[in-house]
Amino acid sequence: MSHPILSRRLLLAGMGMAGMSVAPARAQSTPRRGGTLTAIVQPEPPTLVSALNAGAPTGVVSTNIFDGLFSYDWDMGLKPALATRWEVATDGLAITFHLRPNVRWHDGQAFTAEDVKFSLEEVWRKIHPRGRATFANVEAVETPDPLTVVLRLKQPSPVILGALNAYESQILPKHLYAGSDALANPLNLKPIGTGPFRFKEWVRGEHIILERNPDYWDEGKPYLDRIVFRVVPDATARAALLETGQAQYAPYSPVPLTDVARLRALPGIAIETRGYEWISPWLFLEFNLRKPELGDVRVRRAIAHAINRDVIAKTVWHGFGKAAVSTIPSTVTRFHNANVPQYPFDVRKAEALLDEAGHKRGADGMRFAISHDFLPYGDDYRRTGEYVRQALRRVGIDLTLRSQDTPSYLRRVFGEYEFDMSSSWASSFSDPQIGVQRFYWSKTINKGTPWTNASGYASPAMDQVIEAAQRSADPAERTRLFNEMQRLAAEDLPCLPLIELNFFTVHSKKLHDVAMGPDAVYASLKHAWLEG
Repeated sequence: MSHPILSRRLLLAGMGMAGMSVAPARAQSTPRRGGTLTAIVQPEPPTLVSALNAGAPTGVVSTNIFDGLFSYDWDMGLKPALATRWEVATDGLAITFHLRPNVRWHDGQAFTAEDVKFSLEEVWRKIHPRGRATFANVEAVETPDPLTVVLRLKQPSPVILGALNAYESQILPKHLYAGSDALANPLNLKPIGTGPFRFKEWVRGEHIILERNPDYWDEGKPYLDRIVFRVVPDATARAALLETGQAQYAPYSPVPLTDVARLRALPGIAIETRGYEWISPWLFLEFNLRKPELGDVRVRRAIAHAINRDVIAKTVWHGFGKAAVSTIPSTVTRFHNANVPQYPFDVRKAEALLDEAGHKRGADGMRFAISHDFLPYGDDYRRTGEYVRQALRRVGIDLTLRSQDTPSYLRRVFGEYEFDMSSSWASSFSDPQIGVQRFYWSKTINKGTPWTNASGYASPAMDQVIEAAQRSADPAERTRLFNEMQRLAAEDLPCLPLIELNFFTVHSKKLHDVAMGPDAVYASLKHAWLEG
């Protein structure tokens, strides 16, 4: 028998979400079965397995193919998926998961506890950019029978219960991945999961097709026969497809921000802001500390003073965000620390710090030149880069913007560390151990793993704080430690938080039940249905 009170308390303590107010799911009429949903994914994902690549486009598609142990309700409670129930030991040093019987992979093989054990030991802890932190306290994984998994822990670890959905802890088939290089496995491009939709076809640069899994364990689901994810690089074209009804679903703020008011006024279009609460996204600059100029904290602080974050939020992002105060967004209320060193917009202060660092202006007015690789996810990121270029030029830093496709960006920034400054967004999630510490812990410097510590930042003081938070099960102590993590992050500044992002989804009003929980953007569309 599970221990719902203890487990619930551990979950909320670890996730810091008990005080969050979210809207309940909208009631709908009886779902209609059948139909093809045309969705938009942009940019094109480099792979279709989010256990190996945590990029947003990969997550949007792959969570329709794979399941997690659980999903989440609007109160961040666990909802059964591949696990039907769980138990937390009284001392917090063991978590037992009871798996759903009679689940099969898309190739017909049985899903068992060995798949969970393999995924945790060989994928989540070794390859996943956040898994090594989330599961750091797992000492052993036991499988006493094919439908039971027991995690033995060195220390109580409530963060684990906040990371068990289909995106964050995606379970891979052991019989198809064991003994292979997981990152190079050809099934990453034609995946086999247990989820509501089966992979059918991927035509590069055009579309990804998924078809209904007739043997899905959740009887009667999914309602849709097929999902066609179209790759549409041009934002204006995406808006036109949605406006004309040629596409019915597009997540992650898919249209030009200037078009939102017009689209919202159309009778057949809905703008949905729910479904992003679990990720708590933030936009930031990351400095490569291996570079001579950027290795000097005075230069990083000068750059912080030279940038007006309110302008980025209000002008560049048209109000779909607010200036960031700390590396943990204010939406993660339990852990956010507003009392950290601040770098208000101050051109004179920026100039003084650059002078102090020995970078005098040359005859052309410039002090030195660096490059900026911005995330190739659309015009909003390009415009952010253009604003940063203008702001830094004002203080004598000659910034060159580098535009590229997503694989090139990931390879340059995270695979080769051949960048000076990059901009990206990341999910904080509901616990800093899942989403934030990966940019500051020296043990997450892992060449080739996207969205980890690319700056090369390594601080014994920071490592000590992060590792103490990993060991602690006391909610108050974890809050104190993550407050200190934020102070150190703001003082050393390997990353500069810019804004807290507000994403939205655009969909046809004929498409129902697209936001069924706080992690909806990274959940399957098995509940979604189209009116006739």
